[in-house]
Amino acid sequence: MAAATLGPRRPWQGRRIVLGVTGGIAAYKSVQVARDLTRLGAEVDVILTASAQKFVAPMSFQGVTGRPALTDLFSSEGGALHVRLGREADVVCVAPATADFLARAAHGRADDLLGTTLLANRAPVVVCPAMNDRMFSHPQVQANLAHIRDFLGYRIAGPADGALAVGEGEGPGRMLEASQIVEHVGRALGTEEAFEGRRVLITAGPTREPVDPVRYLGNRSSGKMGYAIARAAWRRGAEVTLVSGPTSLELPEGAQVVPVGTAREMHDAVMDLIASADISIFSAAVADFRPAETFDSKVKRADVGPDLNVALTANPDIAAGTRERRREGSIAVGFALETDDLSANARRKLEDKGFDLLVANDATTAGSGFEVDTNQVTILSAGGGAEELPLLSKDEVAEALLDRVAVLLGRGS
Repeated sequence: MAAATLGPRRPWQGRRIVLGVTGGIAAYKSVQVARDLTRLGAEVDVILTASAQKFVAPMSFQGVTGRPALTDLFSSEGGALHVRLGREADVVCVAPATADFLARAAHGRADDLLGTTLLANRAPVVVCPAMNDRMFSHPQVQANLAHIRDFLGYRIAGPADGALAVGEGEGPGRMLEASQIVEHVGRALGTEEAFEGRRVLITAGPTREPVDPVRYLGNRSSGKMGYAIARAAWRRGAEVTLVSGPTSLELPEGAQVVPVGTAREMHDAVMDLIASADISIFSAAVADFRPAETFDSKVKRADVGPDLNVALTANPDIAAGTRERRREGSIAVGFALETDDLSANARRKLEDKGFDLLVANDATTAGSGFEVDTNQVTILSAGGGAEELPLLSKDEVAEALLDRVAVLLGRGS
């Protein structure tokens, strides 16, 4: 999660989060987790175990949360501190979660502040394992993980497969990055009945239509809007599949990503998935045309002269092509980026392609459209409604759109 996108917003804003930090080298990453959660508007109480303090100091967390880090079960705040923390928490996240912590949690140990807080807590718990790959694969560690997941209902986030501590090589055991952990906390906070278990299909980004092995026809789409929708839908509990054209964006946590290059590749991927989707959101900027002929080798000016004429042919209309294949009762959402006659063109697109909702925005409006973090949109509905939103971040637009999808889901249930 890029720092530029961090600011108070749902589902973190105004929520109480307990961040437990145990004694592993990955504890340094937890400072960033605490900072990001705080910047998103959460009130973060950090609990450091005795071994965690060997790796990172309490003052580091106080500096990024504005709240004192907690270390002592028998503190000056009173013997019931763990009860208050457990009762007031909206979610507890343990990152890193060492092998020792997993064993203690599986047995319900209550010999430190983190253990007693977990026993007093009834909110969702997110556990982020981090250890050497050989330790992680040990049968007892796996049994402890299975116990806290299946018996206690804790959510297990990670570990990742990658570089471990110096001299330990690579393998499964690396703690997730801060941005990923923040998203898992967001899912624990933001899961909604309307979206939980729903299958959401999203297209995002540009397509690239090759002229030769070097050049292509494309557009300025960054994919930011579609990726924001994918993150927001996953946080609400959906099963998200993202069919993405080429972008430089960090992949959305939790989403199944299907990478494609051309419009025809995106068309084929969508056609394979559309029948199982409860919600389909077509936010990709698909090239309407492609070169009728692709050159096998790089076209050189010396060979063709001052002019290169490239004949174009139409690409398949992905959204329209799904109309007959959409599951009965599913919801379809389209996007329209226009440079003139926004309302009329958007309404025509909504009707022609059978969308339930359409998000329209003007490419000529400052802060809207391609390659920016904000968008100013009008959401049209099949019933004739049109709701104009103010300039918002694309994350906020995604939330606003899904709020309106949730209303449609409620009407269909």
